[in-house]
Amino acid sequence: MATTARSEVTQADVLRAREAIADVVRHTPVLPSATLSDRVGAPVVLKAENLQRTGSFKIRGALAKLEALGTPACASGVVTGSAGNHAQALAAAARVRRVPCEVYMPVNAPIAKVEGAAALGARVRLWGLSVDESIEAAR
Repeated sequence: MATTARSEVTQADVLRAREAIADVVRHTPVLPSATLSDRVGAPVVLKAENLQRTGSFKIRGALAKLEALGTPACASGVVTGSAGNHAQALAAAARVRRVPCEVYMPVNAPIAKVEGAAALGARVRLWGLSVDESIEAAR
């Protein structure tokens, strides 16, 4: 996503990202939370991004990044370090866009996250004891 010199997100950036994700992401509802509204004394609504295919909002950013990189830059594949949600999001985005994907995950990452990323087509490498170590390996 292109940004201005001051790293501000522009309306054009948002529209490009919106277009990049439109064919994949689910339109998730915004739901009122009576419990939180009561606690803070004002209306609180929550965006139900847990209903996305990968269970989090992170598919939006992964798709937008692949679009911003472009086909030539993605041809040899993408790689990330993550303990779970981002790994699954990038794997899902890469699968949809037919881009090879490799993810480095800590050896103690939740099995469901490891299996989820692999099921989405990522080549999973268990590496390190922390996300930081996995990110470093991905670099």
